[in-house]
Amino acid sequence: MVETLRNYCLSLPFVTEDMKWGDNLCFSVSGKLFLIVSLDEIPISASFKVSETDFFDLTNLDNFVQAPYFAKNQWVKVLNIDEMGVSEFKAFIIQSYKLIVKKLPKKIQLLIAENLGK
Repeated sequence: MVETLRNYCLSLPFVTEDMKWGDNLCFSVSGKLFLIVSLDEIPISASFKVSETDFFDLTNLDNFVQAPYFAKNQWVKVLNIDEMGVSEFKAFIIQSYKLIVKKLPKKIQLLIAENLGK
């Protein structure tokens, strides 16, 4: 699952990956985080930004909690990524990506929008 998600993230415009805080695989758009995969946890977990409505709905489900250190910004942590379907996870990834892009300068948003359609 990790490799599938990694490939998907890297297919999005202006995305970079790096390792932070030990064994956390982090994906950023124009330098801003949108997905953190905790490779050092068993089962593997991941954190990402969601809408305010999704934040409250998801944190009431068994496989989700408020993401440590990021909850105030409506980030959730899925405790076991293997309990999610790939298409469902990709939908959360693109939502997180787009929520972060909205906070970037307009010039970068336009470049990303042009490249997303390709």
